Amino acid sequence: MSTTVTRAHLEQRLALAKRCSREANIAGVKAAAVATIASAVPTLASVRMLPWAKANINPTGQALIICTAAGMAYFVAADKKILSLARRHSFENAPEHLKNTSFQGTGRPHPAFFRP
Repeated sequence: MSTTVTRAHLEQRLALAKRCSREANIAGVKAAAVATIASAVPTLASVRMLPWAKANINPTGQALIICTAAGMAYFVAADKKILSLARRHSFENAPEHLKNTSFQGTGRPHPAFFRP
């Protein structure tokens, strides 16, 4: 089974990959922005109000806490977006006989808790 890969096919795949990475980047930036606000507010408030935090968390530590939360949120959201897009595109490109995911079973009726 030999198939030839055309230039148009490769360009189409490259365009799809670029679009997916852009969508993942946007999702990551949105999540990082939310995480920055969500971690900055309690961090800065605790440094102002709690004596232990005021004595032990310097500005570098505060920035490290906020940036770590933002970085983790970025990569988690981007990774989830890439995986969901890959799953969707692999399903779209799958042969028709693999797209039918319904279970046919042995012909016996399912118990009531298995019915959709």
